[in-house]
Amino acid sequence: MRDFQAPGRSAVFATNGMCATSHPLAAKVALDLLQQGGNAVDAAIGAGVLLGLCEPHMTGLGGDCFVLLKPAGEERVITLNGSGRAPAAADAGALRAKGLDAVPVYGVEAVTLPGAVDAFCKLSTDWGQLGLADTLAPAIHYAETGVPVAPRVAYDWAEASNLQGAARAHYLNSGAPLCAGQIFRAPGQAEVLRRIARDGRAGFYEGEVAQDLIDSLRAMGGVHTLDDLAATGCTYGDPIRSAYRGLELLEHAPNGTGAVASLILNILSHFDMASPDPFGPERTHLEAEATKLAYDARNRFIADPDHTTRLAHLLAPNTAAQLAALIDPKRVLPDVAPLTEAIHRDTVYITVVDRDRMAVSLIYSIFHSFGSGLASDKFGILFQNRGAGFTLAEGHPNEMAGGKRPMHTIIPAMLGEGGRITMPFGVMGGAYQPVGHARLLTNMRDHGMTLQSAIDAPRAFAENGTLALETGYPTGTAQALADLGHKVIASPGPRGGAQAIRIHDSGVLEGASDPRKDGCALGY
Repeated sequence: MRDFQAPGRSAVFATNGMCATSHPLAAKVALDLLQQGGNAVDAAIGAGVLLGLCEPHMTGLGGDCFVLLKPAGEERVITLNGSGRAPAAADAGALRAKGLDAVPVYGVEAVTLPGAVDAFCKLSTDWGQLGLADTLAPAIHYAETGVPVAPRVAYDWAEASNLQGAARAHYLNSGAPLCAGQIFRAPGQAEVLRRIARDGRAGFYEGEVAQDLIDSLRAMGGVHTLDDLAATGCTYGDPIRSAYRGLELLEHAPNGTGAVASLILNILSHFDMASPDPFGPERTHLEAEATKLAYDARNRFIADPDHTTRLAHLLAPNTAAQLAALIDPKRVLPDVAPLTEAIHRDTVYITVVDRDRMAVSLIYSIFHSFGSGLASDKFGILFQNRGAGFTLAEGHPNEMAGGKRPMHTIIPAMLGEGGRITMPFGVMGGAYQPVGHARLLTNMRDHGMTLQSAIDAPRAFAENGTLALETGYPTGTAQALADLGHKVIASPGPRGGAQAIRIHDSGVLEGASDPRKDGCALGY
């Protein structure tokens, strides 16, 4: 039980349905859609699309998504890969010939085709109950009338400096970032959503909207075509599964990095993670070292599903055992060289469970803050810069090439226990996400934290040669880690944002939402 005299928040309990996400308007819309007769898919789509207006720097119609779905009355989980591909004419060799050693993060070269809209349309047709017109109605309303900017959104908006051209007109207020309480309106997106509500995917991938997307990209020097846009299509699949001390972790397969979360936990399973102080140097050191080893594997192997050939090796128990043997409790491993320059923390995550216990775990992103910083001229659709997740290293499985999907950082997840799915969850935060998944599980399983306290707890992340510690770590921990050889720094900002819904044996739903964001869990 938390200290009710200290700042914090309680978990939310309900029986009929629940949503946990990073903005209260979206959580409320999800519940409204459930109470109108929709299911978890309808609620996740409607609220997820609205998040692109509540948090436009994080996500939008020009982005990608990944989904884990547990159908009502079943314990199986299916995945949907809603990530877009590079245009057919994309060519790593041509970029190398220009003297580049990485894809320009904020250049048109980084723009991959948007996959999320196709995925939302597919989900609605195959699994929804309401239909797109009703599902998208709340987002259309808010796009027209406006959304007040929330405090965390304003904090992030003020840091954005990559907006260029048409994006400045659509996402700045007289050239300045919007502040908390100001109203953000997106009438162009309202029109796009009306067309999707009426015509399905054709309203986005064909006609005037498609022409606006491609004409805008071509005018900026892009090689994207209408054929590239028309060819965009999501794919169903199966989750990858791993075990951690009685819990089953279900993650999305590559090109997402869910396998990295599994590898971190597989490595940590070789250590006593329960005995050390959860915020002490021993646990933090082990997690940092496991992170370095797992991210080195990520950089070698994770790529487009058709080009990821070592997934079984990545998940093999022997691989984790060999990597765990490299960790010295008294010594710091060398740093891992980054695969790309694409470091970010901009994503939204939503989870919904309905009265029939259909569960959706959905993550949706345009990669960096405001994506590429580029937007379509007429409708103001931000273009994601997911292509910055490619490498230009010749022969690498994740080398940029036409029609390939880049490595993605975004990963939705679910937990299972005793043959039953017990918790859809996600931890936003760019490259941090696999560590966030592992840390949430170890907080709960090894340290007995409640779901909300496991989310609230301070976080650490080893990246780019540093070990960043959030506020909340004891001074002694930071000093002990520095004495071991870590380059300890204060985290430059809040690290990630988690959302989760636990499905108890009793049927009661328990929702938790990260205080690092503006959102909440709501149930009824």
